[in-house]
Amino acid sequence: MSQLSIAHVLSSFGMGGQERVALDLAKLQRQSGHRVLAISLAPLPEGPTGRAFRDAGVETHTITKHGPSFDPSLAVRLAKYLSAHRTDVVHTHNPHALIYGSPAAALARAACVHTKHGINPDTDRRMWLRRAASRIADAYVAVTPSLARVALRNNECDPAHLHVINNGIDTRKFAPDPDARLRARAELGIPEDAWVVGTVGRLAPEKNQGLLIDAMAPMLDRRRHLVLVGDGPERADLERRAAGTWRPEFIHFTGARNDTPALMAAFDAFALTSSSEGLPLVLLEAMATRLPVVATSVGGVPDLVQDGVTGYLVDAGDWVGFTKKLIWLSSHAPEALVAASVARRAVLDRHSVEHMARDYESLYRRVARGAWRAGRNRAVETEAPLVVSGG
Repeated sequence: MSQLSIAHVLSSFGMGGQERVALDLAKLQRQSGHRVLAISLAPLPEGPTGRAFRDAGVETHTITKHGPSFDPSLAVRLAKYLSAHRTDVVHTHNPHALIYGSPAAALARAACVHTKHGINPDTDRRMWLRRAASRIADAYVAVTPSLARVALRNNECDPAHLHVINNGIDTRKFAPDPDARLRARAELGIPEDAWVVGTVGRLAPEKNQGLLIDAMAPMLDRRRHLVLVGDGPERADLERRAAGTWRPEFIHFTGARNDTPALMAAFDAFALTSSSEGLPLVLLEAMATRLPVVATSVGGVPDLVQDGVTGYLVDAGDWVGFTKKLIWLSSHAPEALVAASVARRAVLDRHSVEHMARDYESLYRRVARGAWRAGRNRAVETEAPLVVSGG
């Protein structure tokens, strides 16, 4: 069983953390000679990751739910598709995909690996569905030890099937780059000698970038700038909040960008002010870029940021504490750079996308062998209609 047929099942082809992890995995799996599919359960039009999958040589499909409530036929239709493609391993990402993908994998006689990317609070009914679906899965993966503890505390899975596999990033893209630093600062109108705090992410309530604007407001001047990279539903409110500061000309909104590595190279520190997180890929990217990091102590962040060693932690919602930490960073560059260097080494050693892909392939092969020994033959007999679109 040298070549595997792998299907990534996602709630959508948006551009969040789970989609990026699945895309990075799919790229390396294709390069290793495996057959890879990516399936979205969201209605059309598809999100931007769909095209990115196809550009990487991954076949994509959309299989949608009927009606607003739970749709048992979706698992059957998904199973029929998986069986037709003789899928060996179904990899589901986050709760919606688990609820439908795990029973579909069982019907298709395929092994199922599920990844928990975040806290994923839920209603009692949905949690019951998640627990039932996880009991069918062959492996349940949390991306940090903290999230594994959450899964155990919520009785989300069989403890014997629980694994921790660190998220990984392309460490070749994220590194200090003096030339990119100069170009990005020239584009943004930021002096070469300024001290710049930056953040990257969707402008959404849970990311709480408003706290960062409040924290930086007392510090803003020609020598201290704030850059927010990203777009989202909170942008207009955040821009109004920035306009209300005493020096709004030193706050820069770039909108959504596809040159994040170059923009990060222009920063002197990276800030993450989220009220909830799993293991944010952007934090790994900032650390790989050797940026001193200040982050809220939420979700899996403390698994990555050891306060005072690989970065600095602040309680969620504490904008005063954030201000104090940023002021300290601005005047203690040598100490901050030591922590940033330790953090970069940790990411290179433990959080590369290649390391992540190797860990998942090892798990895939284990569960696929178990499915084979159990006599699964992937035969699914059903006449349920199949709703499919995509490349």
